[in-house]
Amino acid sequence: MKNKSFFIVIDGIDGAGTTTHSSLLAGYLEGEGLSIHLTQEPSNSEIGVLLRKFLKDKKIPPCTDALLFAADRSLHYYNEIKSKLDEGFIIISDRYIESSIVYQSVQSDEISIEWVKEINKFAVEPDLTIILDINPKVSLARKTQENLEKFEDTTFLDKVRELYLKRAEQKGYYVVNSDEIIEIVQEKIQKIVTDKILE
Repeated sequence: MKNKSFFIVIDGIDGAGTTTHSSLLAGYLEGEGLSIHLTQEPSNSEIGVLLRKFLKDKKIPPCTDALLFAADRSLHYYNEIKSKLDEGFIIISDRYIESSIVYQSVQSDEISIEWVKEINKFAVEPDLTIILDINPKVSLARKTQENLEKFEDTTFLDKVRELYLKRAEQKGYYVVNSDEIIEIVQEKIQKIVTDKILE
């Protein structure tokens, strides 16, 4: 395959396998001889480190979460993603702006999708977004109790899943059922990505 800069995001509810499949996809594309940069959100910046701590704390208001995610994302985009794209890399990000749009707007009636978009307006949209879809009961069963974040209960994640699927339909995102075995899910992701890269 010929290398060209391309920005891929793999997103979905907690426990859907975004981290696993981002890593597997990166390994596959590197094996095809492409220059890959794998990243994630929250990022590894100081804001991202703070966010990971706040994701365990139910006392942090949803608007604070949203603003911190937007701050982390703008730093992530300008300091890491954009520079790597300019160098010709294919970027794979485990989560990006859709996570904020979906999670924060579901988290509070006071937070609109439009407001989340506005505070994230400096982060450029990816070339390809793949949503991993899974039943929340299955996704939560994959996680240990100490790894659970404040968002992770089935009632909340049912609403998050519904909005992910609604936005995927509106925006033309690809949706892959991640309830199947890892190899089958990854094969589907690889086909979507290679077809888009070769367009």
